[in-house]
Amino acid sequence: MATTTDYYELLGVSRSCTEDELRRAYRKLARNLHPDANGGDPASEARFKEVTLAYETLRDPERRRRYDLFGPDGARGTGPSSPGDIFAGGLGDIFGAFFGGGSPFGTTQSAGPRRGDDLELVLDLRFEEAVFGAERELTLRGAIACPTCGGSGAQPGTLPSTCPDCAGGGQVRRVRQSILGQVVTTSPCNRCQGIGQIVTSPCRDCRGEGRRVEEHSVRVEVPAGVDDGTTLRIPGAGNAPHRGGVPGDCYVHLRVTPDERFGRAGSDLTTELHVAFTQAALGATVELETLDGRETIQIPPGTPSGKIVRLRGKGVPQLRGRGRGDLHVRILVDIPTGLPKEQEALLRELAAMRRENVTSADGGLFSRIRSSFG
Repeated sequence: MATTTDYYELLGVSRSCTEDELRRAYRKLARNLHPDANGGDPASEARFKEVTLAYETLRDPERRRRYDLFGPDGARGTGPSSPGDIFAGGLGDIFGAFFGGGSPFGTTQSAGPRRGDDLELVLDLRFEEAVFGAERELTLRGAIACPTCGGSGAQPGTLPSTCPDCAGGGQVRRVRQSILGQVVTTSPCNRCQGIGQIVTSPCRDCRGEGRRVEEHSVRVEVPAGVDDGTTLRIPGAGNAPHRGGVPGDCYVHLRVTPDERFGRAGSDLTTELHVAFTQAALGATVELETLDGRETIQIPPGTPSGKIVRLRGKGVPQLRGRGRGDLHVRILVDIPTGLPKEQEALLRELAAMRRENVTSADGGLFSRIRSSFG
């Protein structure tokens, strides 16, 4: 089912939300929109499918990465592509939103290592780096897999053993009676914390944690066209989880230093070009410093102050498209002050030839000139 709605907005979460925040937001919406709670209302059912599609897309790290980069079409490259596929493959997760565990019909999740926590940091960029892209090496302080035990938490030469409480399943099943009959629920095993294994000979370097907190470096590629407030996601650059598994992600929030010369509106840039009033009146060829170097601009005769000249393709690269925006140049006509007597006399002669009423030489001359040129 295709939709043009932004998945993050649909779920009411930020683009940097954690997996837990995503799950809570989905659970709240799903309870209100589920068809059984709305008497089979078609609109609620359609909305429920949209919300479920958004949740299933964003909860998967790879599909979420593709969605962040390419939108809904890119996210369909892997995993379920329709609500029907989602319901067929993820009933345990959907029922988990309502029952706090697995499916009431006995569906269980496989045991295994957990996913590590995400990291967040702020990266300052120069204006040009945001426009044209950049590569940066970031220093992070977080949990990495212990190099001594390889993240297993067990002393080298030993292996973790199967948890006796859950028999290696990582989950404990419980049976309870309800008005619907017998309901089977599952919850993570407390003894092994859902991993399915216990360590009897802990690693001396990490004390059985399977990870250590250290400073480490990671390279980030900033794509051309990012703006202030953009968040980049680096998969796998977050904290390593307890005793192996998949590391979390690192979210890099970009803070772009404003440029004194240029303003920005999406993919377009704006700037100002000051010209003399004689150049505006008679026309001229002037040079302007752009982000791509110096550009030549033709000023037509009679150009008024405030006129906008557009330089196509001299703006910001499209972040999720092709080409670049434009550079909008606002022409500002400068009125001279403190003219020598010879130049003032020439202006008075010009005003007389044009039959224009100007003030006398003892004051007010330049205010009239300003009104004449714009």
